[in-house]
Amino acid sequence: MSKPYEVAVYYFPNYHLEPRNEEWHGEGWTEWNLVKAATPRFPGHQQPKVPLWGYQDEADPRVSEQQIAAAADNGITAFIYDWYWYEGKPFLQRGLEEGFLNAANNDRLKFSLMWANHDWVNIFPLKRATDITLLTPGPTPLESFVKATDYMIEKYFSHPSYWRLDGKLYFSIYDLGSLISGLGDVKSTRAALDDFRDRVRQAGLGELNLNVIVWGLQILPTEVKLLEPKKMVEELGFDTATSYVWIHHIELDGYPTVSYPEYAQKSFKYWDTLQSEHSLPYYPNVSMGWDSTPRTVQSDTHANIGYPYTPVLVDNTPEEFKKALLAVKDYLDRSSLPTPMFTVNSWNEWTEGSYLEPDTVNGMGYLEAIRDVFGGPGAAGK
Repeated sequence: MSKPYEVAVYYFPNYHLEPRNEEWHGEGWTEWNLVKAATPRFPGHQQPKVPLWGYQDEADPRVSEQQIAAAADNGITAFIYDWYWYEGKPFLQRGLEEGFLNAANNDRLKFSLMWANHDWVNIFPLKRATDITLLTPGPTPLESFVKATDYMIEKYFSHPSYWRLDGKLYFSIYDLGSLISGLGDVKSTRAALDDFRDRVRQAGLGELNLNVIVWGLQILPTEVKLLEPKKMVEELGFDTATSYVWIHHIELDGYPTVSYPEYAQKSFKYWDTLQSEHSLPYYPNVSMGWDSTPRTVQSDTHANIGYPYTPVLVDNTPEEFKKALLAVKDYLDRSSLPTPMFTVNSWNEWTEGSYLEPDTVNGMGYLEAIRDVFGGPGAAGK
């Protein structure tokens, strides 16, 4: 490879105070509450997970500086922030806007957005045998879509650390079904995306790399599987595709646990399948684990009854994660992708058991695995 590897890690920003969260869950609530309350749900279950750095406030620039340094020192090149916009205004944006963007060292790491435009439902935690409570809907009508994308252009896209892939501003969309539902139909959605591209150009920012998250299995309770996703992606004019997490594609076939090493092998094989299903470049995803039990009511009996009551990936040690990284490196070296990029789930999905941040069991092991395979600052793909 002549270009450096791009290691882009999803960042879930629900670890700072947010007024709507406090309205729904009470004063002082963040998702750390669920991390702290987690208990073992079956014999041998390793819960709670305890962050080595403590239960930090990601809206504090000093916390962001520590995160940026650890990420950059260990070969990560970009954070992809899960970004939310509900009822005409941003949600969970303080981690990025007050933390990362005010960090003194934010020139060491790129950032970009993945618009997590799904319904926001109450899974914090979810009690068995109860109807899903919709807290705020994901579909965004045109007026709000324009307002949201203007906000992105003004607030983020001109920042020198905003990530460009192949020279274009990388911007990803999570839920195509929600996008189309909000904008009306495929034709209207294509027109809105084309207009978004035009406004980026008019702002003097060049071109968008419009990325789509592809998935085949329903995970969140209100997600709907798209029919003919390849056709849909082509008609909407997306540039690239990737995934958010392995379990969007491969069933967790077992309960209460599934072997990470065995599951990883199935996921590696599926990268070629996903590329063959799409005519545009598909960038593979590596997931470091899965355990959504902290989002279940801990006093309820656990069972395999659907998210967040799902099986747990086990034996996802830093050593096994490193094997997954070696597999994706080999895949990228053999691929025809214009830039050897892949996504990782995730920096801090603590309540889904998929995080790179150091904990009290594995320390910096997952970050060091990335460093060992892809090198530290400035390492070029060879």
